[in-house]
Amino acid sequence: MVEHSITLNNIRIYAYHGCLEQEAQIGSNYRIDISVCANFQKAIASDELSDAIDYVHLNQIVKQEMAIRSELLEHVAGRIFQRIKSDFEQITKISVEIAKLNPPIGGDVESVSVKIIEQIVG
Repeated sequence: MVEHSITLNNIRIYAYHGCLEQEAQIGSNYRIDISVCANFQKAIASDELSDAIDYVHLNQIVKQEMAIRSELLEHVAGRIFQRIKSDFEQITKISVEIAKLNPPIGGDVESVSVKIIEQIVG
């Protein structure tokens, strides 16, 4: 079995997510990684973007959803996941990871992250 995947690594975005009032006002830096699996045979044969997973569109989804403030990173990751799933019906697996860099949690912590991985059946 061959697995085809596209991964967008280290998408960097400044956003205003979090439960603390301070986070809503000053924001934080985030790093997002997206990986999707699908059958690329049609795109391999045709060399047509319309037959492929458009990673520009994947990046746009991330930017749009990160711009909508949420208290929980889990909620943001879930929105990104659902948008990808609905916009690309040929996808068989999705991984979405969001990391808040230097989170304000009272310690020397480089990042805190949430990750959703799901195999799409059907």
